[in-house]
Amino acid sequence: MTYYAINGSPRKTHNTATILNKALEGVKAADPQAQTELIHLYSHDFSGCVSCFECKRLGGKSYGKCAVRDGLTPILERLADADGIIFGSPVYYAHPAGQFLALLDRMFYAGGEHFKFKPGAAIVTARRAGTTASLDVLNKYFTDACMPVVSSTYWNMAHGVAPDEIERDDEGLQT
Repeated sequence: MTYYAINGSPRKTHNTATILNKALEGVKAADPQAQTELIHLYSHDFSGCVSCFECKRLGGKSYGKCAVRDGLTPILERLADADGIIFGSPVYYAHPAGQFLALLDRMFYAGGEHFKFKPGAAIVTARRAGTTASLDVLNKYFTDACMPVVSSTYWNMAHGVAPDEIERDDEGLQT
């Protein structure tokens, strides 16, 4: 089984990356044979959807996958083969990060069929507010693609500003 976590933060070692690594540790604890990988979105050069509709044209060379070829292409191909996906985003202005949404728009608009019935989890990090609104946005991608949403004992969120503050959010880490 292969599970990917996507870090939608430009910071590779701060709060969102920390909480995603903790989630992947949980996956490994539940299934020691599982293959896991944390993908840092901002390490890749890509654009959002260009509305070319090539992914929707029956008989088109890109039907069912994004026709744009850039740094996001190999990520989308790997995610299509995943057994489960965890999305993590910081909260910016009570919303997930914009570049992260650009990934999700391309991923689900072009290839949503590839993700049917694969479990998906969203985790958000914030200083204080906007977490439930951000979770709502992310979970809608899953439900629109017929993906079971992985939940927990509370909303999947953790709070902190400085990189080490997430480590002190015991409730967020437990959730």
